[in-house]
Amino acid sequence: MSDHIRLWCLRHAESHNVITGTAGAVPAAPLTERGRHQALDAARTLAAEPIARVYSSTALRARQTAEPLATTRGLDIAAMPELVEVGIGTHEGTRAPAIRARTADVLRAWVIEQDLGQRVADGETGHQVLARVTAAFQKIAVTHPGETVALVGHVASLTVALGRLCSLGSRVWGTPLPHARPFLIEWDGHAWHCPTWPC
Repeated sequence: MSDHIRLWCLRHAESHNVITGTAGAVPAAPLTERGRHQALDAARTLAAEPIARVYSSTALRARQTAEPLATTRGLDIAAMPELVEVGIGTHEGTRAPAIRARTADVLRAWVIEQDLGQRVADGETGHQVLARVTAAFQKIAVTHPGETVALVGHVASLTVALGRLCSLGSRVWGTPLPHARPFLIEWDGHAWHCPTWPC
């Protein structure tokens, strides 16, 4: 069997934490009505793909985005805590503009300056985020040789990890992942590749 894996990645659909400007991992934030329609559209976009497994972050918005992808195929969602959004510690759930600005500065430092030691307050460092998301991709690579799978995650944690895993560097900066738009990541048995970064 070939080691080649096709992995359809997508950021979760529009959720309440996004439209209210709430910072952090916010695990209980649900999709908006628009987000539910986006999730259905993503499932329709991938309808012809032979998806064998659907993975998602444990966050509610990610699982709700993954649901149409999974249920139309009679699959359960495999929720992976490694895929959650970047944690910002004591500032979790804040709407303070200063914290949101600091969060953006830290993400920029991780992506542009490759300074993974930075973090928001007592939240995660870039090293921690990269390690856990990389672990999730490694599990998928080992589990699904020769198959096609789908994964629903979050904008910051996916951007940091895929920037490194796919050797995209700073090219991922300034083009944040759109809500619920699938893009292909491929494993060739040795490394991950991203043919086209969505923008």
